[in-house]
Order: sequence, then C-alpha cells, then structure tokens
Amino acid sequence: MSNFLPNELINRLNEEPEFNMQAFLKVHENEQKISSIRVNPAKLPDPTSVLSISERVPWCDRGYFLDKRPIYTLDPLYHAGAYYSQEASSMFLAFAVQSLGLDTKPLLALDLCAAPGGKSTLLQTYLSEDSLLVSNEIIKARANILEENSMKWGGVNVVVTNNDPVSFGRLPGFFDLLVVDAPCSGSGMFRKDHDAIDEWSEANVKLCADRQRRILADTIGSLKTDGYLFYSTCSYSREENEEIVNWLIEEFDLTSIALDPPAEWAITTTKANDVSGYRFYPHEVKGEGFFFAVLQKKGEQSTFSRKKIKSEKNNAPKEELRKWMNDEGLYGFLHNDQLHAFPKKYELELEFMQKILYLKNAGTRLGKWTGRELIPSHDLALSTRVRQDIAGVELDQETALQFLRKENLDATINDSGKTGWLLVRYQGVNLGWIKALPNRINNYYPKELRISNL
Repeated sequence: MSNFLPNELINRLNEEPEFNMQAFLKVHENEQKISSIRVNPAKLPDPTSVLSISERVPWCDRGYFLDKRPIYTLDPLYHAGAYYSQEASSMFLAFAVQSLGLDTKPLLALDLCAAPGGKSTLLQTYLSEDSLLVSNEIIKARANILEENSMKWGGVNVVVTNNDPVSFGRLPGFFDLLVVDAPCSGSGMFRKDHDAIDEWSEANVKLCADRQRRILADTIGSLKTDGYLFYSTCSYSREENEEIVNWLIEEFDLTSIALDPPAEWAITTTKANDVSGYRFYPHEVKGEGFFFAVLQKKGEQSTFSRKKIKSEKNNAPKEELRKWMNDEGLYGFLHNDQLHAFPKKYELELEFMQKILYLKNAGTRLGKWTGRELIPSHDLALSTRVRQDIAGVELDQETALQFLRKENLDATINDSGKTGWLLVRYQGVNLGWIKALPNRINNYYPKELRISNL
C-alpha cells in the first residue's frame, strides 16, 4: 500500500517537524478498518445496550468506536436517526464548540459545505436548543442527502439550503458561527478511500486551495464581528491548511484562536506566529487524516437593517401544530400545502433568508394540510418534538425491517385495536407512520427511503 502513496506528498510530509514517516507508512499498509458512530442523545441516551461499543471518542462525548462495523441497512435505529456513522477525527468539532462555550448561548450558525450531514447533525446536538443552524450544500443531489440526514436527526431549529457560497455574501454580518469543511484533495482519506490516491496530484492541491479561497472570500462577510470561523479539511497539504489560515488572517482581519486538547489525545498542534492548527494523523490517533483551525473575526463587519418585512397573512392551523407536536416556542406556516413548524424566535431571520436563498426545508415539515385534516409526514414521525402521547405500536426487528422495506404488514401488529394514524417504534424509537384500519394496516414509509432486500 505505501508504495502507492504519492511521492510528492511523502516528501512534503517529511518536512513536518517530528513527523514519523515509518509509522505513517505502516498504518497505511495495515489498512485497519475503524468504525465510529455518534449517537443522537434525544433518541438514544444509552447506546451501550444496543450497539457493540468498544470505547468513547476522546474529543466527542457522544462519539463511540465500535468493535465491528454493523450492516447499517439492517439496523432500524440507524434509519430512525438514533445514531450517525461518522469518521472520528471530524468529531473534533464538538470539542471546539464546548471549549469556546458556544453550546451555552443562542447562535446563528452556518454549515456551508454540509453534505452529507455529519457536522450538521453534530451541531444539532451540541449547539444550544435556542440556536438556529443553516445547513447548506451547493450540489443538488448532495443537498437531498443532507436534507434526509438532517430530517432523521429530528431538530426543528434547522434550515437546509441549496446555494452557491456567494449567495451568503448577501447576508452581511448575519452569522455568529461559520463552519467550512472545505472541498479538498482528500489525502487524509487515503487509508479509507483508495480512489483518492489516484485522484491526488500537486496540481489538484493547487486547484483545491484556489477553490477554498474563493469559497471563503465569498462567505466571510456573512460572519459577524467577533464571530467564529471553523475551518477544516481532510488534507495533509499545507497549501490547503495552514497557508489558507494565514491568508484568512492577512486578508480579512481574523485572529487565530488556540484550543487546548489534552496531550494524551496525540493531536498534532501546528504553531507559527501565533497561528494554531490541529492535525490528526492516523498513526497517532484512532481516526483518519484531518486538519482543523478556529479563527475569530476582529474587523468591523457592516450588516443590514433588521426591520420586519411585511409578510403575508399566516393561515396555518395553530391547533394542528399543538395536536401533533410539543409546540412551545414554535409557530406554524404553510408552504404550498405543507404545514411547517419553526422557532418563533427566528421568524424574522427566516423571512430574510427566504428573500435571498433557495431553501429546501425550514424547521419540521408536519405534513400535507388538506384544509380539513393533516396527513402526517415522515419528518414529523422522526422529529424530536413529536408528541409523546401519540398512539403507536412497538415492532420487533424482523417486522421493523418489513416496515422499512415498505412491505405489507400483518394487522395483528396493532394489538390495541386502535384505528387511524399510529407511530411505529423499534426499541422505543420512532420509525414512521402506519394507518390502521379495522382489517388492515397501510404502510406509509416513504417509497424513496425504503431499503432493499439483502
């Protein structure tokens, strides 16, 4: 394996202080497969009873290493958003949020390059419940995956957008936190993704660095004065990491913020001229290659008037919101025939974003409002704010997989004899809706999400 690593990259890494090249090559030769997940505390407070956990990820108290990689497709809890399969190094974001106290106060946060959703679902967990997260992805197909994973996690204080980064420049001084996990040359994924080796070149590193500068230049104006920028890549190249951080400081009046990870975590801190960055090497940590840096905006950032926009009359049925959800702090609005719930606190911010951005989803989509009744959506079933007193049925694993395959279900699963809309659950976690009729069950699992037979 090590013979296939690019010589240009090896030579550059050898220039890093105290870099152990032999250990780096050996870990790529071994190709050890590491499985790690991050749990959703709103759905799975104690994962040890249902997952084969070996140890906790040091820098993320909701992250765990698994003894063996499960077949996620065959685990109903995975489809319910009870946990997310995420590479361990990238969970360092949780440590940064907690170290800076960003979990203790309401924030407006933008995850700019968010698909498939690992960092956005992490932010849903670690930012305060009074915060609002905007998760953006420029590529339409990947934005669909982002929307699905965000929906599974169940938060109501999330907006999913599908925009070029330049669009956010039209929201000056809007966000308290900007997270940019930038598209990169991918050298940190060589052990996990062999295709990344063939695609790597010094020319591609330069191309990625240029793209990173454009993305950052287009969006840095959306960050408030004293707001934080989290910048990360899965690259080892300085051109995409430390040099980008230095460029940001020189061009945009940002300052580097040092974190203090414990020495036993074996994260490599790179420091030069009061600029701090954090490198994860697979021969040092139990994870893949990763770079992370925190910057704070010190320059004065102009913003725009926050006067209330004259909005259309809201015809959303308030009683339906209360019937289906814990609606404390929420308001409802109709988009076409879909009823949504959204934090009342951020109603004005949503109106601003609607004028400027393409929104794929805002808040929780409760379902289709016919004018007389609500046909509940899958989003509502997986929401962490769905009412706990809605009637439901508990399924065993075999029947839960039948439900996820959108197969016909035996009417005997409804042993209560109740009719109408019922939640189906697996190990107490909601999976979706069925409609119970006197002699049959209609399976309302979305056809676009159904799993295949394995």
